[in-house]
Amino acid sequence: MNMPMLLPHPHQHFLKGLLRASFRCYHFIFHSSTHLGSGIPCAQPFNSLGLHCTKWMLLSNGLKRKLCVQTTLKDHTEGLSDKEQRFVDKLYSGLIQGQRACLAEAITLVESTHSRKKELAQVLLQKVLLYHREQEQSNRGKPLAFRVGLSGPPGAGKSTFIEYFGKMLTERGHKLSVLAVDPSSCTSGGSLLGDKTRMTELSRDMNAYIRPSPTRGTLGGVTRTTNEAILLCEGAGYDIILIETVGVGQSEFAVADMVDMFVLLLPPAGGDELQGIKRGIIEMADLVAVTKSDGDLIVPARRIQAEYVSALKLLRKRSQVWKPKVIRISARSGEGISEMWDKMKDFQNLMLASGELTAKRRKQQKVWMWNLIQESVLEYFRTHPTVREQIPLLEQKVLTGALSPGLAADFLLKAFKSGDY
Repeated sequence: MNMPMLLPHPHQHFLKGLLRASFRCYHFIFHSSTHLGSGIPCAQPFNSLGLHCTKWMLLSNGLKRKLCVQTTLKDHTEGLSDKEQRFVDKLYSGLIQGQRACLAEAITLVESTHSRKKELAQVLLQKVLLYHREQEQSNRGKPLAFRVGLSGPPGAGKSTFIEYFGKMLTERGHKLSVLAVDPSSCTSGGSLLGDKTRMTELSRDMNAYIRPSPTRGTLGGVTRTTNEAILLCEGAGYDIILIETVGVGQSEFAVADMVDMFVLLLPPAGGDELQGIKRGIIEMADLVAVTKSDGDLIVPARRIQAEYVSALKLLRKRSQVWKPKVIRISARSGEGISEMWDKMKDFQNLMLASGELTAKRRKQQKVWMWNLIQESVLEYFRTHPTVREQIPLLEQKVLTGALSPGLAADFLLKAFKSGDY
C-alpha cells in the first residue's frame, strides 16, 4: 500500500510507528526545510532500521525529498530455511567470483520447474540483479556486457562460426558466454543438445562458457529462462553473451526482445526458399552475414549479398543511427570475421552514444515481464480446479466435432470466471 502525505515536521517516533503497521510501503514528501536529526542525511535513520530511501526530486516550488520506505532483500528471504539460505549464498558468492560450476548450478536452478526451486531462483536473481546494478553504476551507467542474438536456417554454419568467432574474442581478452537453445521433441520431450559437441575447441577454453538448453516446447524456440541466464552470465563476469536460437521463424522475434544486436547468418546456396523469410527476419536483423564465402561458393555468396542489400533498402529504418549491413564471412578461412566484429563494435558504440541501447534494454525488461505474466496466467488457468475438471470433456467434444474450438474456449473462460467468485 502506498500512502502519500505531506509532513512539515516529521519525527523518527512517528515514522517508526508507521513501520509497525500491517502495510510496508509509504511515500513521503518533505519540505526543503525538513531534516531528520541534526544534519544527518535522510537515508541514514532508515538504513539503521534495515530500510533504504530513494530519489531526490527538484520540483518547481523548491527542493522536496521523495522518500520511499521499502522492504529490503532480507524480507524476501525470511521464508528460507538456514540450509536454503546457505545454498543461495554459496551460489551467489561463487557466481560473482566467476566460478563456472556455480554459474552452471545457478542456471540449472532458474531452469527448474519445481515450485520451491523457482522461489530460491528468484531470491538468487534478485541478489545478482542488485550486484549487477552496482557494477553498472561504477561503470558510469554503461552496460557491462554486449548481448548478441544469433540465428539462421539449419546448415548456415552457426556452430562453426561461433567456435571461430569465440576463439578470436577470447584471444583478445574477452570472456564469452554462449547460450545455445536446442529444440525439444514434441513426442518425447528430449533434446539433442549437440551444439557443445560441435564446438570442441571453444568448450575447452576457460574464458568461454557454453550452455546448451532445451526449449521444452517454448514458442519461439527461446527458453522461458533465457533472460535470467543472461543476467547470471553477466554477473559471473562474461562481457559478451551470444544467444543462438533455433532455426528461422518465431524465435527471431523472441530473441530480439532480449539482446542488444541481432545477427542473421545465411548460407550462400539457399535457393528460392530464402524468399519466404526475407521480410520478417530482415526487419529484425542489425547485421546479415552470408557464411561459407570461400572456394566454389564465393560467387553465390556475392549474389546472395547483393540480394539482401537490395532488400534492406525497402525496409523502414528501426534506428536513427544504424543502417543494417550485409557482409560475407568464412569460418573456414577466417575471412571477414574480424571485420564483422569491428562492425558489431561500431553498432554498440553508436547505440550507446545515442541512448538507443539503454532505451531498448528498458523496453525489453517490460516486454519480458509481460511474457512471464502471460505464461504464468496460462498455467494458472490450466490448473484452476473448475477449469481442470472441464478440459477433458470439452477437448473430447472439440475432437469429435460436436463443439467448435471458439465455443469450447468461451465455456472454459466462463468456468474460470465463475470459479473465482
